[in-house]
Amino acid sequence: MQPQPHGARLGTTAVITLTAIPASPGNHVVLGPLTIHYYALTAIAGILVGGWIIYVRWRARGGDPDLVFEVGLWAVLAGLVGGRVYFDITTPDQMGHQWYAPVAIWQGGLGIWGAVLFGAVAGAIVVRRRGASVGVFLDVAAPAILVGQAIGRLGNYFNQELFGGPTSLPWGLHVDPAFRPAHYAAFTSFQPTFLYEILWNVGLAGLLILIERRVRIRPPGLFALYVCLYCLGRIWWELMRVDPAQRILGERLNFWVALLGIIVGGVAFVVIQRRGDGTTHAAG
Repeated sequence: MQPQPHGARLGTTAVITLTAIPASPGNHVVLGPLTIHYYALTAIAGILVGGWIIYVRWRARGGDPDLVFEVGLWAVLAGLVGGRVYFDITTPDQMGHQWYAPVAIWQGGLGIWGAVLFGAVAGAIVVRRRGASVGVFLDVAAPAILVGQAIGRLGNYFNQELFGGPTSLPWGLHVDPAFRPAHYAAFTSFQPTFLYEILWNVGLAGLLILIERRVRIRPPGLFALYVCLYCLGRIWWELMRVDPAQRILGERLNFWVALLGIIVGGVAFVVIQRRGDGTTHAAG
């Protein structure tokens, strides 16, 4: 591979390093009449791995394993709808022009906020109707959701999207000219924010499990911590990203949503831990 200039305009003096993360070779593969998008494959992989983790954790708590499959079905369907609705509402300019563009999740574009909200609500309804503990199930799911999100973020790499500003760091991401924002067209290497989120999510999943094992947490306190701490990381990479976004008071919309998530998750955690009822183990 030829050396590439990082964080500097083409044709100017720059420190030359090797690109640590090459540009994606493509975002889909064609198999006969089928076009398979890698974004969809990573989303499916995230769902399957996350679901398996929930299954193992729920069964370990004495819960009915069959409930996981029922919850998973409705939560995934609701999550896809919620994620796409959030994307369509907040970034309508990033949709395609085809008649099916509002629902074209295989082309990218799922808002995690909408996906988690819709999925959690749908799952909670199923759990409640089956007589199990909604709080315990949410705590069981929290680390699994993070792992699923981490796997799904790989889709952004294949789509060459949602990266940060130009960088000269040795792990900079090379982005093909067609995918660079117009005002950054002269730069070649960008912050791999998808990678930062992957590492944050996996690390946070491990931290939640460690907290769960070391500290008595009233459910759904662990889920509240997930919301709070995930949003804390989200603040960081939202400040780095350069893709088009709606702005409020000079900051990206998702920055403010993440800030709200930190507050809501943090307050919810404190309130949950201060109340005197609730259990830590009952799965129902």
